[in-house]
Amino acid sequence: MSIPETMSAATMHGYGGPEVIVVGTCPVPQPSSTQVLIQVEAAGVNGPDIMQRKGLYPAPPGASDLLGLEVSGKVVARGADVTAWALGDQVTALTDGGGYAQFCVADARHCLPIPGGISVRDAAGLPESFVTVWSNLFLEGGLEAGRTLLVHGGQAASARRPFSLPRRSAFASSPPTARRNGAGSAPNSARTASSIIRTRTSCP
Repeated sequence: MSIPETMSAATMHGYGGPEVIVVGTCPVPQPSSTQVLIQVEAAGVNGPDIMQRKGLYPAPPGASDLLGLEVSGKVVARGADVTAWALGDQVTALTDGGGYAQFCVADARHCLPIPGGISVRDAAGLPESFVTVWSNLFLEGGLEAGRTLLVHGGQAASARRPFSLPRRSAFASSPPTARRNGAGSAPNSARTASSIIRTRTSCP
């Protein structure tokens, strides 16, 4: 496709409530050697976006000043060192900002294929929570086969993700929301205060 020089984006005129966000025109970002350029179909909305809009969470140095930390869409350009993604691939990705726009760059290593059965639009809400949980459970927490996982606050978005990541036989004392998202039910389901989920894991 022919990539335009400019794009529409959600820009901010000052800090505050949603009313500070207006549609503006910005240059289309250019991918570095390790980035891809994504034609955005959908963007996730996260707490840091709201905090940044309020002026409480500044963008890190070098990052886009546009909101939007996760997107889904189609790869339309790639840097010279990118080999994992081809033009036209449908991806969902974590970004350093800039997702609330028609085009957004992302590190190629922070892109994921869209799972089967999930629409491109819905996939925009996957990276932030799933990558956070994966990092905490497997990279930092060392979760492995045979270990027990205890999840507190099983109704929160990120707290629901562990139910779908480890393959398991589980029993839980948890609210209905947690059970609907994959936690099993313990014999005493009255103990619901912390969404206590004990999981025997069979990890990837």
